[in-house]
Amino acid sequence: MTSNLEYYKVFYYVARCGGITAAADQLSISQPAVSQSVKQLESTLGTSLFQRTARGMKLTAEGELLYGYISKGYEQIELGEHRLEQMLHLDAGEVRVGASDMTLRFFLLPYLEQFHELYPNIKVTVTNGPTPETLRYLEDDRIDFGIVSTPFESKPGIRSAEVREISDTFIAGRRFTQYKNHMLDFQDLESLPMISLEGNTSTRTYIDRFLKKKGVTIHPEFELATSDMIVQFTLRNLGIGCVVCDFAEEYIKSGVLFELRFHEMIPHRSFCVITDSSRPLSAASAKLLELILGK
Repeated sequence: MTSNLEYYKVFYYVARCGGITAAADQLSISQPAVSQSVKQLESTLGTSLFQRTARGMKLTAEGELLYGYISKGYEQIELGEHRLEQMLHLDAGEVRVGASDMTLRFFLLPYLEQFHELYPNIKVTVTNGPTPETLRYLEDDRIDFGIVSTPFESKPGIRSAEVREISDTFIAGRRFTQYKNHMLDFQDLESLPMISLEGNTSTRTYIDRFLKKKGVTIHPEFELATSDMIVQFTLRNLGIGCVVCDFAEEYIKSGVLFELRFHEMIPHRSFCVITDSSRPLSAASAKLLELILGK
Protein backbone atom coordinates (compact mmCIF):
# COMPACT_ATOMS: atom_id res chain seq x y z
CA MET A 1 0.00 0.00 0.00
CA THR A 2 2.79 2.44 0.89
CA SER A 3 4.17 2.24 -2.66
CA ASN A 4 0.79 3.51 -3.92
CA LEU A 5 0.47 6.53 -1.63
CA GLU A 6 1.17 8.99 -4.45
CA TYR A 7 -1.49 7.29 -6.56
CA TYR A 8 -4.02 7.64 -3.74
CA LYS A 9 -3.15 11.31 -3.42
CA VAL A 10 -3.83 11.86 -7.11
CA PHE A 11 -7.04 9.81 -6.85
CA TYR A 12 -8.20 11.96 -3.93
CA TYR A 13 -7.68 15.22 -5.81
CA VAL A 14 -9.29 13.97 -9.05
CA ALA A 15 -12.35 12.84 -7.08
CA ARG A 16 -12.51 16.04 -5.05
CA CYS A 17 -11.97 18.34 -8.05
CA GLY A 18 -14.12 16.28 -10.41
CA GLY A 19 -11.64 16.25 -13.26
CA ILE A 20 -8.09 15.69 -14.50
CA THR A 21 -7.34 19.31 -15.36
CA ALA A 22 -8.42 20.77 -12.01
CA ALA A 23 -6.53 18.03 -10.10
CA ALA A 24 -3.38 18.70 -12.14
CA ASP A 25 -3.63 22.40 -11.23
CA GLN A 26 -4.02 21.60 -7.52
CA LEU A 27 -1.09 19.18 -7.56
CA SER A 28 1.09 21.31 -9.86
CA ILE A 29 1.80 18.35 -12.15
CA SER A 30 0.90 17.65 -15.77
CA GLN A 31 -2.45 16.25 -16.88
CA PRO A 32 -0.82 13.16 -18.43
CA ALA A 33 0.86 12.44 -15.10
CA VAL A 34 -2.51 12.61 -13.35
CA SER A 35 -4.14 10.32 -15.90
CA GLN A 36 -1.27 7.83 -15.67
CA SER A 37 -1.47 7.72 -11.85
CA VAL A 38 -5.22 7.00 -11.98
CA LYS A 39 -4.68 4.21 -14.50
CA GLN A 40 -1.89 2.70 -12.42
CA LEU A 41 -4.07 2.69 -9.28
CA GLU A 42 -7.01 1.15 -11.16
CA SER A 43 -4.67 -1.52 -12.56
CA THR A 44 -3.23 -2.26 -9.12
CA LEU A 45 -6.68 -2.54 -7.51
CA GLY A 46 -8.18 -4.39 -10.47
CA THR A 47 -11.23 -2.16 -10.85
CA SER A 48 -12.40 1.07 -12.46
CA LEU A 49 -12.59 4.01 -10.10
CA PHE A 50 -13.94 6.68 -12.45
CA GLN A 51 -16.38 7.01 -15.29
CA ARG A 52 -15.13 9.43 -17.95
CA THR A 53 -17.94 11.80 -18.88
CA ALA A 54 -18.25 14.97 -20.91
CA ARG A 55 -18.36 16.92 -17.65
CA GLY A 56 -15.30 15.31 -16.16
CA MET A 57 -14.59 12.33 -13.93
CA LYS A 58 -17.39 10.65 -12.01
CA LEU A 59 -16.69 8.07 -9.32
CA THR A 60 -17.89 4.51 -9.87
CA ALA A 61 -19.48 2.61 -6.99
CA GLU A 62 -16.05 1.15 -6.21
CA GLY A 63 -14.52 4.62 -6.46
CA GLU A 64 -17.15 6.03 -4.08
CA LEU A 65 -16.32 3.34 -1.54
CA LEU A 66 -12.60 3.98 -1.76
CA TYR A 67 -12.98 7.75 -1.68
CA GLY A 68 -14.98 7.54 1.56
CA TYR A 69 -11.89 6.16 3.29
CA ILE A 70 -9.17 8.04 1.43
CA SER A 71 -10.84 11.43 1.93
CA LYS A 72 -10.90 10.97 5.71
CA GLY A 73 -7.19 10.25 5.73
CA TYR A 74 -6.17 13.20 3.60
CA GLU A 75 -8.48 15.59 5.43
CA GLN A 76 -6.93 14.50 8.71
CA ILE A 77 -3.47 15.10 7.24
CA GLU A 78 -4.49 18.58 6.12
CA LEU A 79 -6.02 19.26 9.53
CA GLY A 80 -2.85 18.03 11.21
CA GLU A 81 -0.72 20.33 9.04
CA HIS A 82 -3.01 23.24 9.89
CA ARG A 83 -2.85 22.53 13.62
CA LEU A 84 0.92 22.15 13.44
CA GLU A 85 1.19 25.50 11.68
CA GLN A 86 -0.96 27.05 14.41
CA MET A 87 1.28 25.59 17.09
CA LEU A 88 4.45 26.81 15.40
CA HIS A 89 2.94 30.29 15.16
CA LEU A 90 1.64 30.06 18.76
CA ASP A 91 -2.04 30.25 17.74
CA ALA A 92 -2.71 26.89 19.42
CA GLY A 93 -1.02 24.32 21.62
CA GLU A 94 -0.48 23.56 25.28
CA VAL A 95 2.14 24.26 27.92
CA ARG A 96 2.45 21.94 30.92
CA VAL A 97 4.21 23.43 33.93
CA GLY A 98 4.92 21.98 37.36
CA ALA A 99 5.12 24.29 40.37
CA SER A 100 4.57 24.33 44.11
CA ASP A 101 2.24 26.79 45.82
CA MET A 102 5.28 28.87 46.70
CA THR A 103 6.98 28.96 43.29
CA LEU A 104 3.66 29.58 41.56
CA ARG A 105 2.62 32.43 43.82
CA PHE A 106 5.94 34.20 44.31
CA PHE A 107 7.55 33.66 40.93
CA LEU A 108 5.63 31.98 38.12
CA LEU A 109 2.22 33.68 38.22
CA PRO A 110 3.26 37.06 36.72
CA TYR A 111 4.94 35.25 33.81
CA LEU A 112 1.80 33.17 33.18
CA GLU A 113 -0.25 36.36 33.14
CA GLN A 114 2.12 37.99 30.64
CA PHE A 115 2.24 34.85 28.48
CA HIS A 116 -1.55 34.61 28.38
CA GLU A 117 -1.80 38.23 27.25
CA LEU A 118 0.67 37.56 24.43
CA TYR A 119 -0.69 34.16 23.38
CA PRO A 120 -4.33 33.85 24.53
CA ASN A 121 -5.01 30.71 22.46
CA ILE A 122 -2.32 28.64 24.17
CA LYS A 123 -3.66 26.36 26.90
CA VAL A 124 -1.55 26.41 30.07
CA THR A 125 -1.83 23.53 32.54
CA VAL A 126 -0.16 23.93 35.94
CA THR A 127 0.41 20.75 37.91
CA ASN A 128 0.72 21.66 41.56
CA GLY A 129 3.04 19.83 43.93
CA PRO A 130 6.13 20.26 46.12
CA THR A 131 9.61 20.04 44.63
CA PRO A 132 10.03 16.22 44.90
CA GLU A 133 6.71 15.66 43.12
CA THR A 134 7.54 18.22 40.42
CA LEU A 135 10.78 16.34 39.73
CA ARG A 136 8.81 13.11 39.34
CA TYR A 137 6.30 14.80 37.04
CA LEU A 138 9.17 15.94 34.81
CA GLU A 139 10.72 12.48 34.81
CA ASP A 140 7.34 10.91 33.88
CA ASP A 141 6.78 13.45 31.06
CA ARG A 142 3.69 14.85 32.78
CA ILE A 143 5.08 18.39 32.54
CA ASP A 144 7.28 20.22 30.03
CA PHE A 145 9.30 21.99 32.71
CA GLY A 146 9.04 22.85 36.39
CA ILE A 147 9.76 25.62 38.86
CA VAL A 148 11.26 24.23 42.06
CA SER A 149 13.13 25.46 45.10
CA THR A 150 16.49 24.24 46.26
CA PRO A 151 17.66 21.93 47.67
CA PHE A 152 16.64 19.03 45.43
CA GLU A 153 18.28 15.85 44.22
CA SER A 154 18.90 16.27 40.53
CA LYS A 155 18.96 13.20 38.31
CA PRO A 156 20.98 12.62 35.13
CA GLY A 157 19.56 14.57 32.20
CA ILE A 158 17.80 17.14 34.38
CA ARG A 159 19.02 20.67 33.74
CA SER A 160 18.40 23.51 36.17
CA ALA A 161 18.78 27.28 36.03
CA GLU A 162 18.52 29.57 39.05
CA VAL A 163 15.96 32.32 38.49
CA ARG A 164 15.43 33.96 41.88
CA GLU A 165 17.02 34.03 45.33
CA ILE A 166 14.85 33.26 48.37
CA SER A 167 15.39 33.46 52.13
CA ASP A 168 14.06 31.40 55.04
CA THR A 169 13.08 32.94 58.34
CA PHE A 170 11.63 32.15 61.75
CA ILE A 171 8.61 34.29 62.69
CA ALA A 172 6.65 34.90 65.89
CA GLY A 173 3.67 36.83 67.27
CA ARG A 174 2.97 38.87 70.37
CA ARG A 175 3.20 35.87 72.73
CA PHE A 176 6.93 35.77 72.04
CA THR A 177 7.73 39.50 72.18
CA GLN A 178 10.50 38.81 74.73
CA TYR A 179 12.54 37.50 71.79
CA LYS A 180 11.98 40.55 69.60
CA ASN A 181 15.21 42.39 68.74
CA HIS A 182 17.21 39.87 70.79
CA MET A 183 20.06 37.99 69.19
CA LEU A 184 19.52 34.25 69.54
CA ASP A 185 21.47 31.08 68.93
CA PHE A 186 19.90 28.36 66.82
CA GLN A 187 20.09 26.07 69.87
CA ASP A 188 17.40 28.28 71.45
CA LEU A 189 14.90 26.87 68.97
CA GLU A 190 15.00 23.49 70.71
CA SER A 191 13.21 24.95 73.72
CA LEU A 192 10.54 26.78 71.73
CA PRO A 193 7.24 25.46 70.30
CA MET A 194 7.85 25.13 66.56
CA ILE A 195 5.56 25.17 63.52
CA SER A 196 6.95 23.84 60.27
CA LEU A 197 6.09 22.23 56.96
CA GLU A 198 5.71 18.50 56.58
CA GLY A 199 8.82 16.50 55.75
CA ASN A 200 8.30 15.99 52.01
CA THR A 201 9.24 19.54 51.00
CA SER A 202 12.46 21.25 49.95
CA THR A 203 11.94 23.93 52.65
CA ARG A 204 11.69 21.45 55.52
CA THR A 205 14.61 19.46 54.15
CA TYR A 206 16.76 22.56 53.86
CA ILE A 207 16.06 23.84 57.36
CA ASP A 208 16.51 20.42 58.98
CA ARG A 209 19.86 19.93 57.22
CA PHE A 210 21.04 23.42 58.11
CA LEU A 211 20.14 23.07 61.78
CA LYS A 212 21.65 19.59 61.96
CA LYS A 213 25.00 21.07 60.88
CA LYS A 214 24.66 23.40 63.87
CA GLY A 215 23.98 20.49 66.20
CA VAL A 216 20.30 21.45 66.51
CA THR A 217 17.28 19.18 66.13
CA ILE A 218 13.76 20.56 66.30
CA HIS A 219 10.59 18.59 66.98
CA PRO A 220 7.71 20.75 65.71
CA GLU A 221 4.47 20.75 67.65
CA PHE A 222 2.66 21.41 64.37
CA GLU A 223 3.63 20.07 60.94
CA LEU A 224 1.45 21.62 58.26
CA ALA A 225 0.92 21.16 54.52
CA THR A 226 1.31 24.80 53.46
CA SER A 227 3.33 27.83 54.50
CA ASP A 228 0.16 29.94 54.48
CA MET A 229 -1.18 27.77 57.28
CA ILE A 230 2.08 28.15 59.20
CA VAL A 231 1.60 31.93 59.07
CA GLN A 232 -1.99 31.59 60.29
CA PHE A 233 -0.94 29.35 63.21
CA THR A 234 1.82 31.83 64.07
CA LEU A 235 -0.66 34.72 64.03
CA ARG A 236 -2.62 32.82 66.66
CA ASN A 237 0.53 32.51 68.80
CA LEU A 238 0.69 28.72 68.58
CA GLY A 239 4.44 28.71 68.15
CA ILE A 240 7.45 29.89 66.14
CA GLY A 241 6.84 29.51 62.42
CA CYS A 242 9.47 28.62 59.83
CA VAL A 243 8.68 29.92 56.33
CA VAL A 244 10.19 31.51 53.26
CA CYS A 245 10.16 35.28 53.88
CA ASP A 246 7.67 36.04 51.11
CA PHE A 247 4.83 34.32 52.96
CA ALA A 248 5.13 36.53 56.05
CA GLU A 249 6.33 39.77 54.44
CA GLU A 250 3.09 41.74 54.73
CA TYR A 251 2.58 40.70 58.37
CA ILE A 252 6.15 41.61 59.27
CA LYS A 253 5.80 45.02 57.61
CA SER A 254 2.55 45.68 59.49
CA GLY A 255 4.16 44.70 62.81
CA VAL A 256 1.75 41.86 63.52
CA LEU A 257 4.60 39.37 63.28
CA PHE A 258 8.33 39.77 63.69
CA GLU A 259 11.42 37.85 62.61
CA LEU A 260 13.67 36.16 65.14
CA ARG A 261 17.27 37.34 64.90
CA PHE A 262 20.22 34.99 65.17
CA HIS A 263 23.95 35.44 65.54
CA GLU A 264 24.34 33.69 62.19
CA MET A 265 22.41 34.17 58.94
CA ILE A 266 20.56 31.32 57.28
CA PRO A 267 22.13 31.00 53.80
CA HIS A 268 19.95 31.97 50.87
CA ARG A 269 18.66 29.42 48.41
CA SER A 270 16.93 29.66 45.03
CA PHE A 271 13.99 29.06 42.78
CA CYS A 272 15.12 27.07 39.73
CA VAL A 273 13.69 26.14 36.36
CA ILE A 274 14.17 22.44 35.62
CA THR A 275 13.99 20.81 32.19
CA ASP A 276 14.69 17.36 30.77
CA SER A 277 17.54 17.52 28.27
CA SER A 278 16.32 14.34 26.55
CA ARG A 279 13.01 15.87 25.45
CA PRO A 280 12.64 18.86 23.11
CA LEU A 281 10.16 21.55 24.15
CA SER A 282 7.15 22.51 22.05
CA ALA A 283 7.19 25.97 20.48
CA ALA A 284 4.75 27.23 23.12
CA SER A 285 6.72 25.81 26.06
CA ALA A 286 9.97 27.15 24.64
CA LYS A 287 8.43 30.61 24.31
CA LEU A 288 7.20 30.64 27.94
CA LEU A 289 10.60 29.43 29.13
CA GLU A 290 12.26 32.14 27.05
CA LEU A 291 10.01 34.69 28.75
CA ILE A 292 10.90 33.37 32.22
CA LEU A 293 14.64 33.25 31.60
CA GLY A 294 14.67 36.65 29.90
CA LYS A 295 16.29 35.36 26.71
